Amino acid sequence: MDEGKMDENEWRYHGEGNKSLVVAHEQRCVVLRFLKFPPNRKKTSEEIFQHLQNIVDFGKNVMKEFLGENYVHCGEVVQLPLDFVKQLCLKIQCERPESRCDKDLDTLSGYALCLPNLARLQTYHFAEHRPILCVEIKPKCGFIPFSSEVTHEMKHKVCRYCMHQHLKVATGKWKQISKYCPLDLYSGNKQRMYFALKSLLQEAQNNLKIFKNGELIYGCKDARGPMADWSELAHHLKPFFFPSNGLAGGPHCTRAVIRELVRVITRVLLSGSDKGRAGALRSGPGLRGPAVCEASPFSRSPHCQGKSTPERSGLPKGCLLYKTLQVQMLDLLDIEGLYPLYRRVERYLEEFPEERKALQIDGPYDEAFYQRLLDLSTEDDGTVAFALTKVQQYRVAMTAKDCSIMIALSPCLQDASSDQRPIVPSSRSRFAFSVSVLDLDLKPYESIPHQYKLDGKIVNYYSKTVHAKDATLMSTRFKESEDCTLVLHKV
Repeated sequence: MDEGKMDENEWRYHGEGNKSLVVAHEQRCVVLRFLKFPPNRKKTSEEIFQHLQNIVDFGKNVMKEFLGENYVHCGEVVQLPLDFVKQLCLKIQCERPESRCDKDLDTLSGYALCLPNLARLQTYHFAEHRPILCVEIKPKCGFIPFSSEVTHEMKHKVCRYCMHQHLKVATGKWKQISKYCPLDLYSGNKQRMYFALKSLLQEAQNNLKIFKNGELIYGCKDARGPMADWSELAHHLKPFFFPSNGLAGGPHCTRAVIRELVRVITRVLLSGSDKGRAGALRSGPGLRGPAVCEASPFSRSPHCQGKSTPERSGLPKGCLLYKTLQVQMLDLLDIEGLYPLYRRVERYLEEFPEERKALQIDGPYDEAFYQRLLDLSTEDDGTVAFALTKVQQYRVAMTAKDCSIMIALSPCLQDASSDQRPIVPSSRSRFAFSVSVLDLDLKPYESIPHQYKLDGKIVNYYSKTVHAKDATLMSTRFKESEDCTLVLHKV
């Protein structure tokens, strides 16, 4: 990319999260990722460069090791003309969701991350003339805490995502509660995975987006966004899954297309053999705790009738979901057990502030940093070193809990016999595919107190409202049953 010849009109708004904004090039398969900050918070150019370089180093030295090099794209830091950045900022402002405009694009440093556009150009470099369908999923945390440090019994029964849904709807973040539960997706059981993916399609929130040739065709920007329209989505997807056009329109067509999409995504998620070093974590605690979240609607669905508990088939160890789950489970103590250790590190830094760099809290994220993450002991010896290791593991685990998975599908050409790319079949077609991971910035050390407070808020709200209401309802049912009379009639 020639940084000296930049035209803002060649770039378009692609999307943004809480801390960064992405623009995509109209012709070439690259994106630029800029940092965002509150209006009153300014950082120096050197600080912003180091922040971006840390993102690259963490992806290369840590997440690539855990997840596998084919899944992780680190990119590179580039410096752009300031005039280009300012003009670009003005150009895209009207396209930004109102809920994201509380932070401004960094227009002062000129630094950005240059990355491949995973919604268009994939790991295997598909030809430009071939249509590409991309599904971006943010699966969230796939296990229920197993730590003995957990004091809220509800956390051993209901997953964080399902509890948080109630608080988000109550505060107006979303209009209604999603039926999606991460434990269903991570179960490896196809019926549960189908249910999870259909639930995401029904209530996407910010956990699912679908792109067609790089353009967003499905996904919710905020609570004020329109409701999901499956018929419109099916219209976009029909040429991919039923290319011969032998399927008529209407509800039957919509259901058939959605069913094909869900099955193909499930097959892709269960595939994979890219060798990361997540296997080094297998000597850890393993997947203890419940296999099912009590709040998941799947256990009350027709799929589960006649079964005491839904099945967990288990994920293949080579697939990306399995590797992601292993990294998530570096959260060995839960935030309740972790917070006192964070306070231990804080007290040490208050006494010896010059040691912050030596502790690698702000980087560098190198091989030595990665090696310390592999210590899975949970016996506290009272040292700062133990506390720091658990804090760093928690930060990495939280990163894995908030990452996104991008699945790219491209219809196979008639003569695909020489194609070395992985293939996934559907009923009427076949797709070459690739899988990538996005949003792999290491979670900030400073966010731990916020996470501790938020955890308490989520659990307390769920316990006081949802669980209390369920208990009252159950109690009422028992009282009603006390006075019932059984009358037998002769037939």
